[in-house]
Amino acid sequence: MKDFIQALPKTETHLHIEGALPYELLVAWDPQRWPSEPEFRARWYRYPTFPDFERQLLDHALPWFTSAERYHEAARAIFAKHVAQNVRYVETSFHLPVTRFIGVPGPEIIAAIRSAAPAGLEVRVFAGMLRTDITGELRGTVQQLHTWEHLAGVDLHGHEVMPTSPETAAVWERIRAAGKVTKCHAGEFDGPARVREAIEVLGVRRVQHGVRAVEDPEVVKLAADRGVTFDVCPISNVGLQVVPALRHHPIRRLLRAGVRCTVSTDDPLCFANSINEEYEGLARELAFTRAELGGVARNGWEVADVPARSRAEMIATIDRLVGAN
Repeated sequence: MKDFIQALPKTETHLHIEGALPYELLVAWDPQRWPSEPEFRARWYRYPTFPDFERQLLDHALPWFTSAERYHEAARAIFAKHVAQNVRYVETSFHLPVTRFIGVPGPEIIAAIRSAAPAGLEVRVFAGMLRTDITGELRGTVQQLHTWEHLAGVDLHGHEVMPTSPETAAVWERIRAAGKVTKCHAGEFDGPARVREAIEVLGVRRVQHGVRAVEDPEVVKLAADRGVTFDVCPISNVGLQVVPALRHHPIRRLLRAGVRCTVSTDDPLCFANSINEEYEGLARELAFTRAELGGVARNGWEVADVPARSRAEMIATIDRLVGAN
């Protein structure tokens, strides 16, 4: 099974670049400050709350991400891991408020990340922001995002206890009109109503997580009927106690209900996970067959921003691998 998973041409469509900082970079940079095997990266570890997780992430990521050059260096190491796992396409977001913290314009960060992509790996960069950033100090920047040439799209993220600003729908519509993709984190720490909001109010077709939609069959049907994709992160969901264990994850229920689901790592800095491990976990804990794993990989290519010919080639490769097993 591991050989089959390795052979699949895969995508990663839900990845926070700051949360993907390779921990070994921190250890090499300052081994006195960063222990080689911290407790929070153990597979058994569970974050008590989302604020605890966020604090751990920021305490480790912010000291590193102080310049465009640091983004480039981290992205180069991140993408090398993708290539080693036969990942061919990545959608990653950077945290827009960082532009204010470090005084580096967003387009420079985007360029730094994109320039780190090796040959054979397609990378699309998104701007991620908190729901409060739409009307906060970053409002002026948010109003210009649709003009950023190399920005693939935008994403609302953060703790779902935050209300969604009424202005968001208009901003998201303007960004889509410019040919960019809009995403929204929903259905992770709040229930299916937030997934409905993302779909019906914000108009997104890419929900990050979305797994708590299973609590309301009508929301699941809405997602399936509208062709919405859930970019799911199973190991993250376990680590953050969204689900009690991988064997209880609802991804199969969503897939069988007609919701397209992809699989990604979310924040491997905090979970010490990899794409291959995500697939292996589905096979081990949920008894996913090769055909089901191939279907997950195929879903990633169906939403990937690549030429139709490239999409067809990747899907044909997946189908050939599934048929050979």
